[in-house]
Amino acid sequence: VQVVESGGGLVQPGESLRLSCTASGFTFSRYVMQWHRQAPGKERELVASITQGGDTVNYANSVKGRFTISRDDRKNTVYLQMNSLNPEDTAVYYCYAWNGGYWGQGTQVIVSS
Repeated sequence: VQVVESGGGLVQPGESLRLSCTASGFTFSRYVMQWHRQAPGKERELVASITQGGDTVNYANSVKGRFTISRDDRKNTVYLQMNSLNPEDTAVYYCYAWNGGYWGQGTQVIVSS
């Protein structure tokens, strides 16, 4: 099983980033996929979740209206589009395949002027 995130980086407040997470080794389309994040000195928190087929999505209150989770089952990939980023969004972002408990290694997002 592999879960690999990409797309992190350093951006200025107000800018956007799109994270990608590509998985292999399991039947991706049958899995609920999530994005979590962990800021320095804080606990890991759930940011967004998407069910099989993308029927249902949920977001943390802190990112509602700014972040969008989506998936492409043909590519075994889940995305997190992040708009209007602010310094409080600085964290390591992790992809999580909920059914199997599979974590990626994380990708760093830094929002700073």
